[in-house]
Amino acid sequence: MHANPKAVEETGAKLIDGNAIGAAMRAELAGEITALQQRGVTPGLAVVLVGDNPASQVYVRMKGKACEEAGLYHETIKLPKDTTEADLMSLLERLNVNHKIHGILVQLPLPKQIDTHRALHRIDPRKDVDGFHPENVGKVAVGDPTGFRPATPYGVQQLLIRTGVETKGAHAVVVGRSNVVGRPMAALLLQDGPGGNATVTVCHSRTRGIEQYTRQADILIVAIGKPEFVTGDMVKPGAVVIDVGVNRVDDPTKKQGYRLVGDVRFEEAKHVASAITPVPGGVGPMTITMLLYNTVQAARQWVRP
Repeated sequence: MHANPKAVEETGAKLIDGNAIGAAMRAELAGEITALQQRGVTPGLAVVLVGDNPASQVYVRMKGKACEEAGLYHETIKLPKDTTEADLMSLLERLNVNHKIHGILVQLPLPKQIDTHRALHRIDPRKDVDGFHPENVGKVAVGDPTGFRPATPYGVQQLLIRTGVETKGAHAVVVGRSNVVGRPMAALLLQDGPGGNATVTVCHSRTRGIEQYTRQADILIVAIGKPEFVTGDMVKPGAVVIDVGVNRVDDPTKKQGYRLVGDVRFEEAKHVASAITPVPGGVGPMTITMLLYNTVQAARQWVRP
């Protein structure tokens, strides 16, 4: 249940470096992208941004930059915040039939006049590289490899595999049950194969005595959206801790007036865990890496249905 020696040594726990693992995986992907290009196919991703949410703008820029560096074709389509649901739907229909585009991503959150479920369900499941369409949710749940795994839990699974964390027979506790992270994470950990075969417990906001479950976890994955919710005494000694949270907390000592923290109190947990992801630099870089993987998978399946 230990991270490998390549993980950076910290006081106590080993640091699981998502930047390094993500970069290595993108390098591995380069050969497949070249092979597709030689067959006349450049994997293409369209990212749709509705409105001017500052965090969403940053994420969209990062996704575009990652596509450029990987040699993917990409389009970023920005729509005003008062865009109607009908206008967004007609755009998605056009992207569904655009042969240069293999993956479509609608950046969340959407403005309140647009039904998020309806928008996500309008994307062709074969281009749904976020893995949010019910068809892909079902495929992931039953272990169908043609389904797109949501990028963040897919990235977490790769972190575990590539740092030598044994999931088979381990007790994995997932804190959070969102459709974006918690639920698909549990499905991936349950599957038969690398990064799977775990015994999985899912905790959430209605779980009573949550610490009694987190203290049993060999692998603790926290995605609850509450700054530093998990304290050191909630972690089993020697556990592997994956912190999915990214939260801004006020910090007048910082130039920007805030600092980023995860859902785990890192300074406490690192003295108890055997390995831990930092925030930032842990799960975040893996999310964008797996989005690229899903886009290449979509192109591959489009060529070879």
